[in-house]
Amino acid sequence: MRIAIDVRKFHDFGIGTYIRNLVHQLSRIDQETEYVLICRPQDQARIQIASPNFRKVVEPAPPYSISEQVRIPMTLLREHIDLFHAPHYVLPPAIHCRSVVTIHDCIHLMFPQYLPGRLAHAYAKLQLWTAAHRSDHILTVSEASKLDILRRFRIPADKVTVVYNAIDARLAREPADEEVDRVIARYQLRDPFALYVGNIKPHKNLERLIEAFHQLRQESAFEALKLVIIGDEISKYQGLRRAVHVHKLHKHVRFFGFVPLDTLAVLYQLASVFVFPSLYEGFGLPPLEAMYFGTPVVTSNVSSLPEVVGDAAMLVDPYSAESIADGMRRVLTDEHLRAFLRERGMARAREYSWEQSVRQIRDVYGEVMERPQPS
Repeated sequence: MRIAIDVRKFHDFGIGTYIRNLVHQLSRIDQETEYVLICRPQDQARIQIASPNFRKVVEPAPPYSISEQVRIPMTLLREHIDLFHAPHYVLPPAIHCRSVVTIHDCIHLMFPQYLPGRLAHAYAKLQLWTAAHRSDHILTVSEASKLDILRRFRIPADKVTVVYNAIDARLAREPADEEVDRVIARYQLRDPFALYVGNIKPHKNLERLIEAFHQLRQESAFEALKLVIIGDEISKYQGLRRAVHVHKLHKHVRFFGFVPLDTLAVLYQLASVFVFPSLYEGFGLPPLEAMYFGTPVVTSNVSSLPEVVGDAAMLVDPYSAESIADGMRRVLTDEHLRAFLRERGMARAREYSWEQSVRQIRDVYGEVMERPQPS
């Protein structure tokens, strides 16, 4: 059997984490199947897979482009592919081999303003519809996302399999003492701080987080508390800066932008509380990452987040700054609650495993290939 995987987003955030761990674990657990990795020209040398049953094929067509609609099917035909896995929902109609697609969430349908324009929105809608209806099977990352997919595309429930994400192996390690000292010194982290990690988009609800932080700092017990926000493209969302300005929090809210993984691990470990008040997530990996490092988590009681964190986090109403502030207050002041969340969180994070998840994905490949061809 020859399986092709589209890895053109190998070095991205989010989907890139999914692709990297998928490929890495497949190379460990499956030495029999021949895998063809469809990659960007600049990634040909950067993707290092030692297994001899893995081979890279360069594809210059960028993701979400018109050219990929023609070029990907031609590549699959030329390489005699039996099954194609699209990890980011694009399935060109001209593909005639078996196919599995991963639809991580329906965010492009729920928040079309994140796309460059109407044409991009129409393209995303068409591609999601095609992936849902023309693929042989769909993978998604939570039961919440599965329900979204079933509601929007009206397909049989048994066509969708939930396979959970897990923590990137590159992050899942204990920082050395010298790394911790270096990060404290570089970022001047002398005060207790609440931490947010994720991209900077309106559905992440960061303006309400800043409002909740402002409410908390009105109490004398939290005068020293800082808020650290890590995420790229902060400059695109001026509402965050305005919220900081309105509440005169310039000295207390810090925007770090992108940080390397070794720094991120230290920040998770140092934070007094991790706060993630998102309004919508397909999975929501950052709370799980914080739990791995023993940091108590406050997160939303909506979307996939309760499913992912279970009873190992403080759940709050993300539409209420008062609820977010109260959750932070309880975690920061109740030592018994902190200890419980720390213990349960670390245990919960270790229930998720990329090896286990990729074995499930590999089983789906096999099941799809065993189905009789339609006449």
